[in-house]
Amino acid sequence: MTLDTWMLFFLAYLLATLTPGPNVLLVVKNGLQLGWRPALLTIGANLCCQAILIFLVAMGVGALLQTLPPLFIALKLAGGGYLIYLGYKALRSARAGNHDVALTDPRTRTRSDLALLREAFLVSASNPKTIIFLCALLPQFLDHQSPLPIQFVTMYLSICVIVTLVHLCYVALARRAGSYFNPARGQRLFSRITGGLFITLGGAILLSGRP
Repeated sequence: MTLDTWMLFFLAYLLATLTPGPNVLLVVKNGLQLGWRPALLTIGANLCCQAILIFLVAMGVGALLQTLPPLFIALKLAGGGYLIYLGYKALRSARAGNHDVALTDPRTRTRSDLALLREAFLVSASNPKTIIFLCALLPQFLDHQSPLPIQFVTMYLSICVIVTLVHLCYVALARRAGSYFNPARGQRLFSRITGGLFITLGGAILLSGRP
């Protein structure tokens, strides 16, 4: 991969990452309600899922998914249903006003961290079109005269930098905006907004057709 090709890939993925989606929404939600550490855990789980997806693309699973409609539909139903469930949880939390999280017990903190990681991983894997998008995007920048594993690793490391910087910028902007609102009222409002958006995104996945 030449420097020019890498720069084109970096720009293309940056533009794709700047478009808010379920991953950005979850990072902002956790960063605003729980703080920077949960936001970083959310980003880390997202990148772990991205690593698996890129490995599957390298193995040709993305192309296989396009040729197996039942598998695509099953993944779509599971992913869309999970986002709708997260939206319902956020709306229920807003109604109950339960936003004060006190993790004083180390065992509780560990379980909570695991829950954050699991939730972020599942959100990142919730849309089967993600792997198809990567399957369409990544090969465009591959130089088949050079070792492919090194190029996939280079693209993954670039994705890590892009996702981390963009998502942290979104969290910083959200926290800055949140400082102008009453904390309790702002948290309830944000939970309603994120709940509605998760349900909308989940519904969009369920209603979307095959790529």
